[in-house]
Amino acid sequence: MKKNTTRGFIAGLALLASSAAWAGAQVHFNKPEQFTDVSFDQMEREKVLKDLAAHFEKLGESLKPGQTLKIDVTDLDMAGRENPSMRTTQDFRVMTGQADWPRMRLHYVLEQDGKVIGSADAALSDMSYMTRINRYSSGDKLRYEKQMIDDWFSATFGTPVKRPARK
Repeated sequence: MKKNTTRGFIAGLALLASSAAWAGAQVHFNKPEQFTDVSFDQMEREKVLKDLAAHFEKLGESLKPGQTLKIDVTDLDMAGRENPSMRTTQDFRVMTGQADWPRMRLHYVLEQDGKVIGSADAALSDMSYMTRINRYSSGDKLRYEKQMIDDWFSATFGTPVKRPARK
């Protein structure tokens, strides 16, 4: 019994020590119901925001050890336009490649071991979203937004973004 307690204590200390080397991202969406263009359907909107948060968190894993990125998304305008007259069980977005490019506004704080080393407001957009090669599969509903986020992340933090595995 004492041996298991000691092992548990040592494992806990190792976990605490390794947390200092952890890098990652925390994402918050500020008033998503007021965003410029996200799904009309609440469940679909929540899925989109969850997927975008997971994408930011995945990118955050490539930060230097001990760095944490805190992101507050204040607006989102997804690629294309939702067409309510063509609604089925899923949202239907029409993309023309004209004035319907993806946009996002956010504020970020980058910390190193708990100390702020950078912060700024950022306005992301990708006006050429339909004319360039996209590394995400055509089945990914957020491929244009993810590509835009990847470009911003790489340019802002100098971290190359790994190509996602094709499904």
